[in-house]
Amino acid sequence: MGEQQKMAPSNNVLNQALQYHKSGFSVIPVNPSQQQDKRKKPFVKWIPFQKRQPDPGEIRQWWAKWPSAMVGIVTGKGSGLLVIDCDTPEGEQAIEELLPDSLNIPTVRTPRGGKHLYFRMPDENIRDIVGLLPGVDVRAEGGYIIAPPSVNGEGKRYQWTDGLSIDEVTPPQAPSALIALIKDFAFKGGKGGCNVGDGDITNHYKPLQDITYSFKEGRRDETLFHIANCLFKGGCEEPLTSKVLSMLALQCEPPFPEKEIAAKIQSAMQRSRRRDRNLAEEIKNWVAITSGYFFITDCFKSLHIITSAEVNAGRVAFHRLHTGKNPLIERHGDKDGCYRRVDGLCEDIDFLNVSGNALDIRFPFELETHVKILPKNIIVIAGEQNAGKTAFMLNVAEMNMNKHEVVYLSSEMGALELQDRLNQFDRSLESWKVNFKERSSNFADVIRPNVINIIDFLEIHDEFFKVGQHIKDIFDKLDKGIAIIAIQKNKGNEYGLGGGRSLEKARLYLSMEPGKIKIVKAKNWTNSANNPNGLELTFKLIKGCHFAEEGRWKKG
Repeated sequence: MGEQQKMAPSNNVLNQALQYHKSGFSVIPVNPSQQQDKRKKPFVKWIPFQKRQPDPGEIRQWWAKWPSAMVGIVTGKGSGLLVIDCDTPEGEQAIEELLPDSLNIPTVRTPRGGKHLYFRMPDENIRDIVGLLPGVDVRAEGGYIIAPPSVNGEGKRYQWTDGLSIDEVTPPQAPSALIALIKDFAFKGGKGGCNVGDGDITNHYKPLQDITYSFKEGRRDETLFHIANCLFKGGCEEPLTSKVLSMLALQCEPPFPEKEIAAKIQSAMQRSRRRDRNLAEEIKNWVAITSGYFFITDCFKSLHIITSAEVNAGRVAFHRLHTGKNPLIERHGDKDGCYRRVDGLCEDIDFLNVSGNALDIRFPFELETHVKILPKNIIVIAGEQNAGKTAFMLNVAEMNMNKHEVVYLSSEMGALELQDRLNQFDRSLESWKVNFKERSSNFADVIRPNVINIIDFLEIHDEFFKVGQHIKDIFDKLDKGIAIIAIQKNKGNEYGLGGGRSLEKARLYLSMEPGKIKIVKAKNWTNSANNPNGLELTFKLIKGCHFAEEGRWKKG
């Protein structure tokens, strides 16, 4: 056996790997060796963990087998992370110039003195990039990063600076200036790469001339004009547009006359300039749906504001938006052309005139004797497969349908399966006073604000970090009603997919596995002297709908 197999597992590293996993990040074991062919290479075939997270059992097995392994975190949408890797002081300074001072950015100091800056992964499809700036790389889709408290083969440690760990502080949104730099780098043909297998870095940008085009006679004129027009509207400069079209023209059958390319470019430019635009209104609408701070150039790129006349008109429009008595935007920071939208809307909390009590709602296992539910509460049930989530939801619907209006949104059951489940209850199908509906996504769009909304279940296949936003969107639609949301969880985990992000808005959070239910979080107690957090109960599920309690609620 090698030296790594002989060593005892590092409890500190293993525990932190499990904590990262609990927080919703996909972790992998990475070789600490300094040998060139092994350095920072995963011990496992890690590509599957871009799409799924390992379970705690896998993680424990890994560190039992490779106790000195470093903790790798898969970046990109699977973990919701974009990491900027600065290896030099010059690169670090260049990136800091793009960042506002107000951001709390979880940052790692590497053994060689570099820095890893952690941000939320944006919606854009950003892949690993090597050499974004001198000494600066990007770890995103298709990549991974080494995280604390990993120790490399030289005994040097990765450490969080200022105590800002990603399992304690939510990484901020990547600033617009940084995203614009990444997009501009890719657009200009910068050498980007992605991890495509066991840590190997390969270039994923193929030269344009390697791509085969086949434009047949009769359509070549229309096709080349369309490409010219799209390139110009996308901000491509005329010299580059001309080169691209010349290359494509040579691939036509028969070859397109190059002397006519200039005419096509001019035609595309003229068409774009003739567009009837109300720039002031377009910019105002763009700002109205933009959150956080942004640069004026972000707006111009998004709206394809290209010509000198359009840019000047756009700057005038921005000036008008941040002057006057009720400005829509204000300048942000010291950087020229950086703004943030002024959000002046907030509702008063009328605590003097509010009336009402806890809602009279019953639950299986007499949960209402331990917790109370208030209007606008979110309840989350995180359960393993076949743990009884649907049975729990159907029982809630049956126990409350005579006192409250209940809307049941099912993502799995069709009419025949639902009929079969309801037939297991001791009542006729006609007696069910529940509005059953089929729905599998965008649940916030159909939430009824003043009823009991049951969502069975909130499906998440990837981008697990977005579960918190999905739940918040549902919360925002509630008024006096509540939402009970079922989500899937992996075996052995306490939280559902998305980790702690699924916990944020919940006032009651239950965890279910076959034969056991646990109160993970309860904010409102029925009895202020009896804390229900951590209570567990074992049960049997009979005929897929009836719960038989085994014992009483007790601390786990």
